[in-house]
Amino acid sequence: MAGIGIYFGTDTGRTRLLAKQMARKLGERAASPVNVAKAQPEDLLGHEFLILGTPTLGEGELPGRTTGLSADSWEEFLPRLAGLDFSGRKVALFGLGDQVKYGDNFVDALADLHQVFSDLGATLVGQWSAEGYDFAASRACAEGMFLGLAIDQHNQGLLTEGRVESWLAALEPHLPKA
Repeated sequence: MAGIGIYFGTDTGRTRLLAKQMARKLGERAASPVNVAKAQPEDLLGHEFLILGTPTLGEGELPGRTTGLSADSWEEFLPRLAGLDFSGRKVALFGLGDQVKYGDNFVDALADLHQVFSDLGATLVGQWSAEGYDFAASRACAEGMFLGLAIDQHNQGLLTEGRVESWLAALEPHLPKA
């Protein structure tokens, strides 16, 4: 298995497209991105480094059936991780949100992923500056830093590629070598 695993939950497919973009940029070090609806919890343990992506839905929720999805996503997957040990593994998060329409809970779902993987012993890396964003509140932001890469395709789509490249470059010291 590749050293870098990329897993995502999605509703519209935007998170999947971003995960695929990251995998291309990382090359052979990264496995093909996998939707958590098609993954087994143990699959994540097969990688030294994990990049996990999620949109924030509704009032700051992880995607799942209670948010109206017709398929399982993070909401159903995360409880299945109970009892697994992610000690020694590094995890970086990315999240999609709309800072204008949902400015009171912009990329909140990142906070949920961060909490779960922190509780499972993972080392979380990849914080991202909140500079250049305009939102009212986010559980995923403290002291001017997001818990991972924040992407707003609706209002700042032209900034996405540069943000992804900068974030991946900042992760480089943590990533397994080819």
